[in-house]
Amino acid sequence: MASEKATHLRGVALALASFAIYATHDVLIKYLGGIYSPFQIVFFSVLFGFPLVTLLMMRDGKGSSLKPVFPVWTALRTAIIVVNAATAFYAFSVLPLAQTYAILFAAPLLITLLAIPILGERVGLRRGGAVLVGLCGVIVVLQPGVTDFSLGHLAALVAAVCGALNAVIMRKIGGAERSVVLLLYPMMANVVVMGAVLPFVYKPMPGLDLLAAAIIAAFALIATWLLIVAYRLAPAAMVAPMQYSQIIWAAVFGVLFFNESLDGSTALGTAVIIASGLYIVFREDRGGRSATMPVLRSRTRAASSAVPPMTTLPPDAPKDPGVPRDPS
Repeated sequence: MASEKATHLRGVALALASFAIYATHDVLIKYLGGIYSPFQIVFFSVLFGFPLVTLLMMRDGKGSSLKPVFPVWTALRTAIIVVNAATAFYAFSVLPLAQTYAILFAAPLLITLLAIPILGERVGLRRGGAVLVGLCGVIVVLQPGVTDFSLGHLAALVAAVCGALNAVIMRKIGGAERSVVLLLYPMMANVVVMGAVLPFVYKPMPGLDLLAAAIIAAFALIATWLLIVAYRLAPAAMVAPMQYSQIIWAAVFGVLFFNESLDGSTALGTAVIIASGLYIVFREDRGGRSATMPVLRSRTRAASSAVPPMTTLPPDAPKDPGVPRDPS
């Protein structure tokens, strides 16, 4: 029992480390976003990610074909990740870190909603009510009528929706598709799309900024790997809530590097969103409440990366979701 508890604590610690690295990754995006177009940042960060992905491909012994098992879903996910990367990078560039995270924290709520049509999930009154409360928290953060709704806010909302769609699609196809396919297709699409836009937005990058773009790619893969290990060591209900630790890093980094402060409405709205997300996580963890457990079975985080995660399915994800006893 003591050994199991220690293993779980290691999993939680790795999850916290993963999200700390993700937060640092987002600081670099914000720094570069003050100088360069998000299309340029995505292009170079993905480009630098290819050598790392090549190493992963060399270790993949599951066959040589890169043909997807689910071509339509894979194509849809690829397009979603391209939009996700551009909008998330732009949001981090123009909005305060804490405000961007607050909006992106709505992703687990949206996953719950999107799982209804895509996964056939049944959501009862209690989980449905938690989603509505969480979305009210997003409205508190946005303060419609009080603050001007900017393109950055729209980008963050689009990124949250795309992140949720990606997670739900991964829940649907991730058990059958190879990790190499799930990694390579979005990366190639990002290079092609961002490369097509690059001539119109390009600004020369000194060596230090190119290094920052390379670090963004490395951090994305390192953080994803740590999160995968965390899910292997600890239950999903213990690991998933750790994503909210990013708001702490956002507050600290915002003050240290960008002269930002956490305003009252953002703090209140974030608290509501986090509380709703935690309720859904723990509700799903109470066995039999959810057929597919879309939030627990998706390795979500508050931000998006140009380098897609290697997988979003924990190793204990059920192969046959069965029929829920209590959909609430």
